Amino acid sequence: MRTDFNQLTWFQAVAEERSFTRAAARLGIAQSTLSHAIKQLETRMGIRLLTRTTRNVAPTQAGARLLQTIAPRMGEIEDEIAALTALHDTPSGSIRLTLSDHALETVVWPRLKAVLRTYPDIRVELLLDGAFRNIVEDGYDAGVRLGESVEKDMIAVRIGPDWRLVAVASPAYLAERGRPEHPRDLVRHRCINTRQESSGGLYAWEFEKDGEALRVRVDGQLAFNNAYAQVDAALAGFGIAYVPDSMADAHLATGALELVLDDWSPRFDGYFLYYPSRRQNLLAFQIIVDALRYRGGEAGAGPR
Repeated sequence: MRTDFNQLTWFQAVAEERSFTRAAARLGIAQSTLSHAIKQLETRMGIRLLTRTTRNVAPTQAGARLLQTIAPRMGEIEDEIAALTALHDTPSGSIRLTLSDHALETVVWPRLKAVLRTYPDIRVELLLDGAFRNIVEDGYDAGVRLGESVEKDMIAVRIGPDWRLVAVASPAYLAERGRPEHPRDLVRHRCINTRQESSGGLYAWEFEKDGEALRVRVDGQLAFNNAYAQVDAALAGFGIAYVPDSMADAHLATGALELVLDDWSPRFDGYFLYYPSRRQNLLAFQIIVDALRYRGGEAGAGPR
């Protein structure tokens, strides 16, 4: 039985995207063509590879095993083709990155703009996502995370400086409710919560001073999975937000926000680009890595 590699590639896209619609858009083919090809593959193999419902698509046990088998091999083939393509004078190729909106706006996009103008044949796909992704299984070339979150088997390149989370609130809110003097005081305040996409839970605010570390679970009317929305809510007087320092600096300078618990805000690792070792031989990818590499003395970047 001869293998149709197109069908395997298309199955991989559907299994990774968990959607025929998104997979068809990613592949640039009609959804009906994609659905027909997957049915042919299942018929030829004599086994169901995908479970289809009205809301999503998920691999069956057999489908998950097939995906685990073909994904790294397909990646290796794509890498070799990209490496051969890169032998000509103009670097080219497609690169998929997963990252947060804050990493994109503060670190990645400002540095990519210039290099992409210089190398118009390098195509970059930037997918905004605050969850922790398995970049190999999910079909990404690299991801951006905080340094403390990067898996040990990945190559990690620092692309941003260390940062702080800072607690901020509007003058009007503080005039009404008072200023917290200790992190434990936050339980009596309206706080703007962070919903973590990776776990689905609410983030417990982390503080540290003179070797004492505290995690405080706060409560309030609002919760977001986006720090920009939290800053906006704090500006509107909905409570205290705990956000990246770089996002609050401009508002602190104008007095629209005020800092609280400043001496309790610890420093954390900044953003790192992480990727498997097999990616490092691709010229286009190395150009992107070099463009993003942090060289010190740059504006601060915060977390998501």
